This record gives sequence, C-alpha cells and structure tokens, in this order.
Amino acid sequence: MRDIFYYFERDMLRWLRGRFSVVSALVMPAAWLIFVGLALPTTFTENYIDFITPGILVLTMLGASLQGGSLLIFDKILGFLNKFLALPSSRESILLGKILFITIRGLIQATVIMLLALILGASFLNPASLALTYGILAILGVLLSSFSTAIALSLSDHDAYAAFNSMVSMPLFFTSSALMPYAVMPAWLSSIAYWNPVSYAIDAIRALQGGVLAWSRIGALALLSVVVVCISIRQFRKATL
Repeated sequence: MRDIFYYFERDMLRWLRGRFSVVSALVMPAAWLIFVGLALPTTFTENYIDFITPGILVLTMLGASLQGGSLLIFDKILGFLNKFLALPSSRESILLGKILFITIRGLIQATVIMLLALILGASFLNPASLALTYGILAILGVLLSSFSTAIALSLSDHDAYAAFNSMVSMPLFFTSSALMPYAVMPAWLSSIAYWNPVSYAIDAIRALQGGVLAWSRIGALALLSVVVVCISIRQFRKATL
C-alpha cells in the first residue's frame, strides 16, 4: 500500500500543479450540463436536468479515466516507466497507483459537476444516496482507468493514444442511456445502449433517484471491473519496454 500511495502522490502532485488541465477537464461536462440539460426540449420528462445529470457525472468519469492513459504514455516517452519497472516495488503498485489517482481525480471532477447541477436546479438525489453514487462512479473509474492504462501500455506514442481516446470516448457516451431513456431510442440503439458498461453506471445512479438499488447493474459493473483489472495486471507483469 505504501508503494501504491507513492505512485498516487506523484501523479496527484503533477496534476494539481497543472492548473489549466484541472480546469479544462471540466469544460466539456459543464457545457453538456448547461447547454443540453437546460436548453434541450423533451417530452419524456418534466425535469430534464435531473434526468441528464447522472449521465453527465458518468461522462465526467469517462473522460477523466480515458485521459488517464496519457499519463502512462508520457511516462513511457520520458523514460520514467522504464525506471519504475526496474525498482524493487512490484509492478502492480505502479498500475494500482495510477488507477487510484485516475479514479480519485474523476471523483473530484464529478463533485464539481454535481455542485454545478445543484446550482442549476437539479434535485436528482437525496443525501442518503450520494455515498452510493460515489461508489458506483468509483467502480466505473476503476474499470475505465485499468482499461485505459492497459491500452496505453500497448501503444507507442501520444498521438496513437489520442486517436484511440477519440475513437472510444464519444461512441461509448452516445450509445449509452445518458441522453434519453431506452423507450424513446430506436430499437437497434436501445439494444446497444442496454449492454454498454457506461449505461450500467448511469442506470444504477438513476435508480437511486427512485430509492432503488439496481444490484444487477452494479454487480455487473463490479464484476467487469475485476476482470479488466486482472487483465491489466497480467499485461503489466509481462511488459517489456
């Protein structure tokens, strides 16, 4: 745990020192919340901002987690990862330290978006459900950050990872239940959205609005996270740079 914390602390300090990156990461989710949540007319709900806020929280975590892979790319390019792999600390601690940082960074950003949603008039959750919401977002963060770091380990440069990020992030978001319920989607999109892991988190958070725990969605998300983390750990153990 001490080794994991050292790697986490290193990435956290680097992120906090880059003030522009701290602010810029919030621009896109905030824009979605304001310009779509407040302006888009809908017929399936009376308060669209309450409906869309869980999706924007998950979008925030999605963006933060997929951008986390670029941390590993820069460590590879600058030669730090080679040095880390040669240290006595286990390789798993490098990976888990990054997963911990990426997840906590995403939760911090999601907190800012949640406060903005409340300022804009959202009342989507009662206080008792907030802890469960953070738990669901954390599970999603672990899943996506372990996935992004595993992909980053396989790619050679930042441009390749940026192309991968663009190819994956928006399709995952738009083929989820973030913007509309399954009932108003085309049949082909509804099927894709239901099995999209991003929808697992969105649906679970929305269920909390009605005081319901969507155990099947949360359990599927947690199981998928464990599988992806194990795959990522196995890849790190075999890594040669």
